[in-house]
Amino acid sequence: MKKLMDEFKTFIMRGNVMDLAVGVIIGGAFQSIINSLVNDIIMPVISLITGGIDFSNWFIQLSGDQKFTTLAAAQEAGVAVFAYGNFITAVINFLIMAFVIFMLVKGMNKLAAIGHHEKAVEEASTTKKCPFCQSEIDINATRCPHCTSVIE
Repeated sequence: MKKLMDEFKTFIMRGNVMDLAVGVIIGGAFQSIINSLVNDIIMPVISLITGGIDFSNWFIQLSGDQKFTTLAAAQEAGVAVFAYGNFITAVINFLIMAFVIFMLVKGMNKLAAIGHHEKAVEEASTTKKCPFCQSEIDINATRCPHCTSVIE
């Protein structure tokens, strides 16, 4: 039993498990920011553009004889509804979150590429290509060691 507990402790303390836990926690907090962005800023603009349409009240009533004008009223009455407006809002939330994450990753990759570019420039400055055989040679070479051509 002690060996099993030691293995479990080793597994939990691995860096990738801890990174995953931190990622999930930050992702949850980030989702509340995105939900606020969508519900409080983007959806009102979309409603303004579409003439005051409120996606949250788009639904199809599946049961009951009485007609309801809002989703909340239908749900309060216990009527079965197909709330596709909430689904549209969830899809918009997902697309916005995916776009924001894409932009963050793109920015991080660009920052990482700047560091790689500087290293590549340093490495390229120590070698050059022979104009005759296209072999890579030392930058200070006056004769190609591969084809023996004189390089000026």
